[in-house]
Amino acid sequence: MSWAGFKKSVNRAGTTLLQKTGQIERTVDREFTDEEAKFRTYEKECQALQKDSKAYWDAMRAMTSAQSRIADTLEVFYGAADRAAEGAMAGHAYKRSVDDLDTSFTRELETPFRTTISEPLGKMCAYFPVVNEHISKRNKKLLDYDSARSRLRKLIDKPSEDPTKLPKAQQEHDDAKEVFDMLNDQLITELPQLLDLRVPYFDPSFEAMIRMQSKYAEEGYEKLSGVQRYFADNVRDDYAAGQLDAQVEGVLQEMRELSICGGN
Repeated sequence: MSWAGFKKSVNRAGTTLLQKTGQIERTVDREFTDEEAKFRTYEKECQALQKDSKAYWDAMRAMTSAQSRIADTLEVFYGAADRAAEGAMAGHAYKRSVDDLDTSFTRELETPFRTTISEPLGKMCAYFPVVNEHISKRNKKLLDYDSARSRLRKLIDKPSEDPTKLPKAQQEHDDAKEVFDMLNDQLITELPQLLDLRVPYFDPSFEAMIRMQSKYAEEGYEKLSGVQRYFADNVRDDYAAGQLDAQVEGVLQEMRELSICGGN
């Protein structure tokens, strides 16, 4: 930081302190305050959306991986019992379907998700530091303006014996006000424009998200439906009638009767 920049930082810190104690009047711009509050909400929502979209993708990736591990275990489990049994064939078919889904997920969804959702979100969020830099600069120039206005009023209320001080203070006031007004007006004008662009910007990403979810669900239903043919036709009806629960309970009862499971 240069010496001039250091002096400005010290002067602004002093102005802030004097404003807190009520010795310097603070400029309040309701219009800017409202627009900044809307921007802060938008910034927070975008950052949350970016975080949640990554969590969603990580969860989908974790689900497909866990599904593959379950399929591996089931194939071994059923195959070890009787490879020719319907259960073994169902386990093998399930493993094959899950592997196809995992391959499809990686090949057909990973790149579209990155290009249509992750990257657009990242690009939007990358603008926030730039906007915040403009807001920070505006706030610094506001402190300069408030300080210059305070000095001018003091010289008007209590004229100095030096006739050059008042014109100099007036010029410093006018210059500070011009710079602040320019930055302030720019933000008041462009912050709403930025927010208005959020819907057309994110529309394609939202549509892509829905299409990808639909595609994965449809492919999952199509591939896993093929596994059902290895089960007896009455299994679904028995499940709906609650008979499978009774079947499971019967098997559990047989297990309880075993000595190693606590039976007599």
